[in-house]
Amino acid sequence: MGRVSSLLKEFHPIVWSLVVGTVFVRAASSMSMPFLFLYLSNNTDMDLATIGLTIGAGPLAGTLGGFIAGTLSDRIGRRRVMLGALYVWTLVFVGFAISKNPMVLLVLNMAGGLCRSFYEPVSQALMADVTAPEKRFRVFSLRYTAINVGVAVGPIAGAVLAKTSVALPFMVTAIIYLIYVISLQGLLNKFGIKKIEGQKKEAVTFRRAFSVVVQDKAFRFYMIAGMLGAIGYSQMSSTLAKFAEMTVANGTELFAVLMSINAIVVVIMQLPLTSWAEKKTPLTAIFVGNVMYAIGDIGYAFANSWLIFIIAMVFFTFGEILTFTSGDVLIDRMAPEGMRGSYYGAKSFSNVGQFIGPWLGGILLASYGGTTLFLVVAAFSMISNAFQWAGQRAYLVSKGHSINYARTESL
Repeated sequence: MGRVSSLLKEFHPIVWSLVVGTVFVRAASSMSMPFLFLYLSNNTDMDLATIGLTIGAGPLAGTLGGFIAGTLSDRIGRRRVMLGALYVWTLVFVGFAISKNPMVLLVLNMAGGLCRSFYEPVSQALMADVTAPEKRFRVFSLRYTAINVGVAVGPIAGAVLAKTSVALPFMVTAIIYLIYVISLQGLLNKFGIKKIEGQKKEAVTFRRAFSVVVQDKAFRFYMIAGMLGAIGYSQMSSTLAKFAEMTVANGTELFAVLMSINAIVVVIMQLPLTSWAEKKTPLTAIFVGNVMYAIGDIGYAFANSWLIFIIAMVFFTFGEILTFTSGDVLIDRMAPEGMRGSYYGAKSFSNVGQFIGPWLGGILLASYGGTTLFLVVAAFSMISNAFQWAGQRAYLVSKGHSINYARTESL
């Protein structure tokens, strides 16, 4: 009990409220959103490319939304931006449950992308705001673990609920989001986030934030790298479900199992891989993670049984563990003090890859098959490493370091 008490005291109560809330929110959203590709293909007349375009519209809408939200949170406070996004997000899931009109679904997915881009970077910035710099890697790791605890439960629950009604997972998701946002609003007020937000020392304008981000050459390289990586990663929440259905018996059930395996592997391997990554630079962890992504995608490309799909997902998940937390730490170390929200928000520019990915994936899957699709996205993961390396060089030059000292640099 003493160890648990010590752990609870290590981080601000708001960190824990966001972590616990993340478990429930991600469990809820993973009941519904990973199955959206199948939902649209089986319940509308849309072709695969159009379905991919519809799903990709959400991240595309969030591309600019994340920067606006991050900068807005630096100006008016994290609390207002997060709560507003969550209330609207609740209505979006209600819309998914009651509508089958393709244009309405497109608009809803774009609204959902905007809500995600408003909520997630701002919640990350708030976690960093109330946490000492030396503890932020652990906080981001904790948040990522919470995400995957939720995702371990959600897909299977969604598959069970969908047997009753295809709309039921979306309605249950909306109810859970509503409960969460009401609870979070009370906790944010209780723990004095208004007071913390009132301690900002300088006003951040959209023009200044945009100028700083655009002029940051290293950041631009990292965003291109993130975009390429997102093209591959987005297949897991779009075309992978359809490819599994097309390739093996009971493919829909396999996809639910794969999503849960993804989350379970994260929960089991997060600590050992994080311990390894903490001894390396974030960039090294991202490099190795992209290689793991590529191995997983190659496995999908040639999968013809449940076993091969599962093995490929394990490697893919190793890549996810290494890149997600390290990417958050990388942004935290690059961001000037007072502009953390702007930088986390600008990170959403890489969501262009989340738009291109489902659309391109739908085209490749329909025209050339899954083998070509997953070999192409494996190549994108490796090309991403070249841009990560270029970003490292640019960062070292901007800080006045010799390129030869890259191994000792904190990034």
